[in-house]
Amino acid sequence: MTDHESLVRRSLAGTDAFDGRVRAQADRLTDALADGAFDNEAATLGLELEVYALDGEGAERSLAPIPDDVYEGPADKELGLHNAELNAAPSRFDDDGVAAQAAEIEDDLAATRERAREHGLEIVLDAMPAVAPSEGTHAYLDDVEVRGGAGDSSGSPDDAGRPVVVPGGDPDDAVLVARNMRQDPRYGALDNVAVRRAGGEIDFSVPGAETGYRTILFESLATSIQPHVQVPDTDDFPRYHNLATRTLGPLVALSANSPFLPGDCYGEVDDPERLVEETHHELRIAAFEQSMNQGCRKVRVPDDLDDPTDALEHVVADDSFAPFLREWIEDEDDVEEEGQKGGDPASAAWEFDYKRGTFWRWVRGVAGGDAVDGACDERSLRVEYRPLPTQPTVRDIVGLQVLTAGLLRGLVTADHPLGELPWDDAERSFYAAIEDGLDADLTWVTADGERTGDSEEIFAELFEYARRGLDEQGVDEATRDRYLDPIEARWDAGVTPSAWKKARVREHLADGVDLETALARMSEEYVDLSREREHFAEWV
Repeated sequence: MTDHESLVRRSLAGTDAFDGRVRAQADRLTDALADGAFDNEAATLGLELEVYALDGEGAERSLAPIPDDVYEGPADKELGLHNAELNAAPSRFDDDGVAAQAAEIEDDLAATRERAREHGLEIVLDAMPAVAPSEGTHAYLDDVEVRGGAGDSSGSPDDAGRPVVVPGGDPDDAVLVARNMRQDPRYGALDNVAVRRAGGEIDFSVPGAETGYRTILFESLATSIQPHVQVPDTDDFPRYHNLATRTLGPLVALSANSPFLPGDCYGEVDDPERLVEETHHELRIAAFEQSMNQGCRKVRVPDDLDDPTDALEHVVADDSFAPFLREWIEDEDDVEEEGQKGGDPASAAWEFDYKRGTFWRWVRGVAGGDAVDGACDERSLRVEYRPLPTQPTVRDIVGLQVLTAGLLRGLVTADHPLGELPWDDAERSFYAAIEDGLDADLTWVTADGERTGDSEEIFAELFEYARRGLDEQGVDEATRDRYLDPIEARWDAGVTPSAWKKARVREHLADGVDLETALARMSEEYVDLSREREHFAEWV
């Protein structure tokens, strides 16, 4: 084991061995895929859920780090000290499986909240905090230590007097350590390579806020849910993947929940009402894309797949970002040999899995996973649906999970022609939904093969085919209605969480308070309602 900055510097120096192992491991996975090793008996569901913590009471709440003992329960650590992740283990995609997903998320969230409450913290189901840490958002996110180089804290200062340093891989080069980031050397390597590519500081620009950070940590303001849908017949995988891309716009429009940064990010605002009008419904996307897209478009809508093996080849072809070798952190001398002769290729693909973890696409194919009795073993091929923001309640979260999974299943089983929608139109719809939510200019292909921009037609088919897919998977009508009705109610009312947030901030501004106070009051109401109500539609 080597110290943090030495490992980061080693990654920044690069290693030819990394790309060679990724290529060899992908070849073994490709052979196994062709041999049918990733085919399974039945589909499964899984879920990742990201949350953040607040300290204090009412409108005085502030973003806060989570103590380590909170993670002794079901929660996992994430990029920022204020972040946590909960994971529902995969279950069969059927009625019992949906119930299992909901129960696990509910139980794990309750246990994590109980541990956090011992420290006076509130675990929040939200996609982006609208309130700052106690020391201020910029001070918290840009709290960076410079180690090494021409002396600690070296580098020419920027306009604010901060040393701006370009990190490097040579022994005498500086390494940056963001104090409020988890001290995992792989996080540190990703952070430093992005900063290096940006020339020492990463610009971040959204309506009303223009700033820069010496770290990617502003990405940690964004929290998401990620439904996972395992496809049992891998020959079908390209169709699932490509249809997922074409559903991005409508599903993001329905789920939008991050229209505001913490209030102190905006500074003096001459026209706060105009800012509320112009801000995008989803700032999470900008935070992630702008933090990591340095010198390449790492974070984006994925290219279409023609063959299941494309899910592997696209990872291999992607830009290698902060490469890491397994033995650097596990003290293994001969890991290159492990699994190369016999054995399971999915369990001997550490470097490939690491690179796939930096293959940041809004829809991602993943080879490998967990065994589920009666459904699959550890060798499976799944769709990770990654653009959806964390929702206000568990019922909303599971609702979006089953909406996503049911829709993909329904479109495939009905041989729906949505896949004929050109990729460019799918990408444009996605970014339109990010900006305008339910008012976005979306494009769809109907079941009759007709191109349409009529939102009434689009959302009618979306819920129809989601219900068809759930029915196909044996999810009974009561379960379908329990989880889909509250999401469909958003469309009927024309109100999503982001639209609700904008409306509440407007009302507080009309009462004469400044923008930061209006955001704090809205956040207070959001947090309280998310704990008191069963689903978001009950707020409207």
